Amino acid sequence: MLALVASSSVMADELNGANTAWILTSTALVLFMTLPGLALFYGGLVRNKNVLSVLMQCFTIACVASVLWFVVGYSIAFTEGNGFMGSLSARAFLAGVGEDTLAGDIPETLFVMFQMTFAVITPALIVGGFAERMRFSAVVLFSALWLLVVYAPVTHWVWGGGWLAELGLLDFAGGVVVHITAGVAALVAALVLGNRNGFPTTAMPPHNLTMTMTGAGMLWVGWFGFNAGSALAANGDATMAMLVTHLSAAAGAFTWLSIEWIRFGKPSALGAVTGMVAGLGTITPASGYVGPAGALVIGISAGIVCFYATMTLKQVLKIDDSLDVFPVHGVGGILGTFMAGIFASDQLGLFSGQGYADGVTMGSQVKVQLIGIVVTIAYTAVVSFILLKAVQLITGLRVSPEEETEGLDIVGHNESGYDI
Repeated sequence: MLALVASSSVMADELNGANTAWILTSTALVLFMTLPGLALFYGGLVRNKNVLSVLMQCFTIACVASVLWFVVGYSIAFTEGNGFMGSLSARAFLAGVGEDTLAGDIPETLFVMFQMTFAVITPALIVGGFAERMRFSAVVLFSALWLLVVYAPVTHWVWGGGWLAELGLLDFAGGVVVHITAGVAALVAALVLGNRNGFPTTAMPPHNLTMTMTGAGMLWVGWFGFNAGSALAANGDATMAMLVTHLSAAAGAFTWLSIEWIRFGKPSALGAVTGMVAGLGTITPASGYVGPAGALVIGISAGIVCFYATMTLKQVLKIDDSLDVFPVHGVGGILGTFMAGIFASDQLGLFSGQGYADGVTMGSQVKVQLIGIVVTIAYTAVVSFILLKAVQLITGLRVSPEEETEGLDIVGHNESGYDI
């Protein structure tokens, strides 16, 4: 994502129709990733007594995040302030934004909406960490607070002209902003809430892998808007980002299912779609900086590293991150952000990327990438923990054991996903 602060200093004199048309399309694609893509992907992975709860959580987070982004989130993220956050008032309620207001060479209303879709999907990703056991009221309150005090400030750090942007962090479409923040928050939520009843001794298989694979396909297609749209233009940067995104997704999926094939004798549909998401999440920060060969390496690395991270978290550490948000998105975001600092180099022959800024070496760039990773992990973990504890005092966090056994569809919504 190009750092773009909503101020007169970056206003273009003339709207670019081609760029506007592409970002309009990308905005619809990114929203499609959450509704229905992520909702169906997650919905199929839980047990049938909880499918509606997950769909409702994704749907409601989309509503709440959209309103909060309009009220103050966009202003915090993308207006001039200091190195850590933008102004609370400069664009609150989108003050000063009209049909003719430009951000770069696209309408600022479109830039607001495009960024809103990122603000929607990021807290929705966290749902996978606490699925099947968190109160609906707690989900809504935590997601709202988290958006304002974690997501919006980190977005400002990286894309809004904040301190990480000043350092030169490479995060084209959200490795730090989206995947590391969501993955770390999901891990913290899983630890604070504790494991689901019966985990890890009781099998909790996905109830509908057809639904999950359908959602996965939607995520794959929608991710083109996520990554290629982050060029904020209809140009070669966008087309390269689309190409490397697709290659990494394909490589990640095939690598994961191949590992399963070798280890367990059969490749699984669940493994294929999980590897695909790992490949997509890992290429995200690097998508605007690396070439196709580099993307292939990143996708293969994602399949290997995220597979073993998932096995370690569940089987060794026995942490119930229900839908593997941290080992796939969190670890993938960390890996991709680190590898962006390497494969952005234009001195790697076939594996070269777009090159560094003037005066930047691979060593100095990797150092900046590591700073961004470490600080984002620490900030997200601490603030997410504090927010969860605050929400616990206000609404309570977890349903009772009896309610968990009955299922969150009935307990939270008095409805059932299936008439059986």
